[in-house]
Amino acid sequence: MTKPFLDIVDPIHNFIRVYETELQVIDSPIFQRLRRIRQLSGAHLTYPSAQHSRFEHSLGVMHIAGLAASALRDSGHLDSEQISDIRLAALLHDVGHGPLSHLFEEVLQTKRKISHEDIGKQIILHSEIGDILSKSGFNKKLITKLAFGDPKYRFVNEIVSGSLSADMMDYLQRDGYFTGAEHAKIDHRRIIQSLDVYKSRLALDRSALYSFESMILSRYQMFKAVYFHKTVRSAEVMMLEAIKLADSEAQFTTLDLDKYTKLTDEFVVAKILSLPERNSDLRRAKKFAEDYQNRRLLKCVYEKIMTEKNLRSQQNLTERISKKSRVDKNEIFVDTTKTPSLPLTPSKEKTKSITLITRHNKRSAAEEISFSKIPVVASMADSMNILRIYTTTQHRKKVEIAAKLILGETRQ
Repeated sequence: MTKPFLDIVDPIHNFIRVYETELQVIDSPIFQRLRRIRQLSGAHLTYPSAQHSRFEHSLGVMHIAGLAASALRDSGHLDSEQISDIRLAALLHDVGHGPLSHLFEEVLQTKRKISHEDIGKQIILHSEIGDILSKSGFNKKLITKLAFGDPKYRFVNEIVSGSLSADMMDYLQRDGYFTGAEHAKIDHRRIIQSLDVYKSRLALDRSALYSFESMILSRYQMFKAVYFHKTVRSAEVMMLEAIKLADSEAQFTTLDLDKYTKLTDEFVVAKILSLPERNSDLRRAKKFAEDYQNRRLLKCVYEKIMTEKNLRSQQNLTERISKKSRVDKNEIFVDTTKTPSLPLTPSKEKTKSITLITRHNKRSAAEEISFSKIPVVASMADSMNILRIYTTTQHRKKVEIAAKLILGETRQ
């Protein structure tokens, strides 16, 4: 008799069990594309083992979401049928990602004002993945709402994404494992077994607060040490420029699903390298792609953590540094990296509190605690805002001196 499931060996979760409909989705060409999109875009140029992809991350999120849903079923908040929906939603939460992961997201936001979640919805509703779901008796519209946020399903959305999410519990451990960073040690099993629901919002048993604090701290440290590492970001700045310069010719940001779902990391790099050098933009794009491929990266000559207000105040900084240093502005790259220190809610709002459940003598009480009242979390409540100036090796000293003069760190 054929088993109704398949066990996949995984270095983070040991085994990930996959059921029939899930396997059909996984085996579809659109989902298989995620094997060719690195989870951390250009981080492998700094952390050589960071070759893991959106594919295995998606399997891991499905696995953890299934564990969380099962725990909430056992406490009476979900039924068994809902677990299958939640697992599929978690499996598909990243299906709309473009090449080079969040790097391509920056291009999409600039050029098209859309996100990978918007494209993910279209893929589930209008591709073979939606057909697979429908033929197997699943509601593809419901799966879309669970995967990408809908107020009606708030706590279920929070299982997939947010401050107690399967997404974060997987990517922190997986990224830490493959980069070798020691910051991502979290007790996800304790958090999962301590989940509860209060007023349609995911809550946590107070006894697991330390595990939650540890996870939030791990996320903060991973952003500083890995995701926003100055050399990692150098590679990303180069490919951002390359894609933007080549897009009018290569049509990377097309919203045609057939074309979009062919985009992978290596496809984009190869496409840029193959473009005709008919103008300066295409020549520059090709040079960036070549240098990225061969790890000839831009040099960071200035770095400063700033408030969001000060970051916004740095107007025309590229032109000012160019004038002061007498270096062509096309050789100067101002990178204003910023992200919320705490995970956003599924509706992309700032997370401000957590609901804690206290149990005593078979009674329970819920209390919404502001993050400002949790010292470890409160210390990270602001956005991470980093200003960096990059340039080529040739102009390193000139641009460094000009940047420091303009930003007030050297007397004129």
